[in-house]
Amino acid sequence: MKIYLHLDFEKLTNCYLVVNEVSKKAIIIDPCKISTILIKQIEDGGYDLCAVLITHKHENHYRGLKTLQKIYDFPVYAADNELANAQNILKGDGIKSIGGLEIEYFSLPGHSADSIVYKINNAIFTGDVIFAGKIGSSSCAYTQKYLANGIKSKLFTLNDDTVIMPGHGPITSVGAEKQFNLDLASLSK
Repeated sequence: MKIYLHLDFEKLTNCYLVVNEVSKKAIIIDPCKISTILIKQIEDGGYDLCAVLITHKHENHYRGLKTLQKIYDFPVYAADNELANAQNILKGDGIKSIGGLEIEYFSLPGHSADSIVYKINNAIFTGDVIFAGKIGSSSCAYTQKYLANGIKSKLFTLNDDTVIMPGHGPITSVGAEKQFNLDLASLSK
């Protein structure tokens, strides 16, 4: 498996292209902005775009979806009914096999009601649930604490070397966030 990061400089949002090198199947996570570089990478690699996964329904994380749908035919997986059709709505926690990759998903509401984190091999794609040094914003102190508890119970049980691929900012790891995440430290007091 290979992961390619594509940054939308306008909105400072991360988009990920995940490629199964054996099957030549590709998945895009959070198609924030579709660039010619991303399309060229898919085409030049001979990849079959077999799915798009969306971490949550905030426009800057899926604004390139319509562009992709004009070029490719693929299912969209999300927790939101409008983004995913009936058979691709993800609720709770589970596992899907897509493009020869096993994808675990975890419902982690708090930043948004439909926040989903995807785990593929040793990487988790968190959208706006957790970033390097902080957690996603919430509407009130209760949902902030709820999100923090979800992160600790679902993500911090993973190996410390699990890579966190956030919706914004630099890549981090579970171990680094356990040790240095200021938001989680302040909510634990």
